[in-house]
Amino acid sequence: MTLLQTAIRPVARAARTSAGQAELYGAVKAMAVRFEFKPGERINEVELARRLNVSRTPLREVLNQLMVEGFLTRAVNRGFIARLLDAKQIHSLYEYRAVLEAGIVRAACERATDEELASLRAFVEHSRDEPEDSDAARLLELDEAFHLALARYSRNDEFVRALESVNARIHFVRWIDMQQGRRGHTQGEHLRIVQALERRDIDALPALISAHIGRRLDQITDVIRTGYSTIYMRDQAEPVTATPANTTTAGEIR
Repeated sequence: MTLLQTAIRPVARAARTSAGQAELYGAVKAMAVRFEFKPGERINEVELARRLNVSRTPLREVLNQLMVEGFLTRAVNRGFIARLLDAKQIHSLYEYRAVLEAGIVRAACERATDEELASLRAFVEHSRDEPEDSDAARLLELDEAFHLALARYSRNDEFVRALESVNARIHFVRWIDMQQGRRGHTQGEHLRIVQALERRDIDALPALISAHIGRRLDQITDVIRTGYSTIYMRDQAEPVTATPANTTTAGEIR
């Protein structure tokens, strides 16, 4: 039995409704985010529709949307194709994220209340207590929650949407990265960012955030090599449990 067969849970037959379509979108996007469709694999729409217990029309709408968002591609006579794990593209996404979050922290520095920053500090200090050997999905959840809180403190919904989008596209790579022991380093940098926010040191923040999230191309290549190994070995083990993108507990930070 393949990962696709074991990991998919049928979506309620209500895909004709907006709620049902949203559920279908969430299910298929989670699969794409976690690379349950192997890189370069053709998506078998008939098989996928059957597994998800939906008709092909709403499924195709979802696949088209995911193609627009960069999770799938399309080829003549082949249909929808799962995206590749491409080091240069991932590097470009990291560069984009660095620029985006530099703008986010500057806006958050100007607009976040003292109470919000106190809550953010409490969140960082509490999350530091999470054991180093915790599940990588949980550690990534905490990290994404921190960055989404910063975006919300910017008071700019476009920043939030843009960050959620780029987070989803690099989620799998970051999950692999989190398995390789960056936890303590990450938490120390989170605290330094909070301290700069508390000082309202707007000039220091862009450099702090850039150093925090930046990755060299060779580092990304190494992570992707591990990612490919994970993708092609996991069918022989337990299904991957990386948390779907955009399901973090950022809302817990008040």
